Amino acid sequence: MKKYGRLIGIDVGTRRVGLARTDLLRTSANPAGTFSPQEVFDRIGRFMKDDNHPVLAFVVGWPVSTAGTETSATDMVVSFIQKLEKKFPDIPVYRTDEGYSSKRAVEIMIESGTPRKKRREKGRVDQAAAALLLQYFLETNHDFD
Repeated sequence: MKKYGRLIGIDVGTRRVGLARTDLLRTSANPAGTFSPQEVFDRIGRFMKDDNHPVLAFVVGWPVSTAGTETSATDMVVSFIQKLEKKFPDIPVYRTDEGYSSKRAVEIMIESGTPRKKRREKGRVDQAAAALLLQYFLETNHDFD
């Protein structure tokens, strides 16, 4: 029997951090907001407190090049993960390839008929990218319970 609880997906950027979270059975990921790097840890804490359901893990987008090597953003994400682990030491952190998640998020918005003006709101793309990388993690990690 599956344990109830959510995963939180995180798309780390220099100016904004997109968040997404799963349903309790971890079958789908949904955008949960975009926040500044300074406020994102408090927001995650509020999600956990207000939701009243456990967060089983964090899934952070890992920036790698098409060749699979680290990128200039890798150090920023490493620093973010260290802060996340310090703030929430009992919750495991998983990394998942974030390759093209923002580009794919825009493509999906276009396909779904999201008006151009709304697609230009960068925060929408960040949280959609977080949902995409979290959904990818769900689909490729079937043994996660």
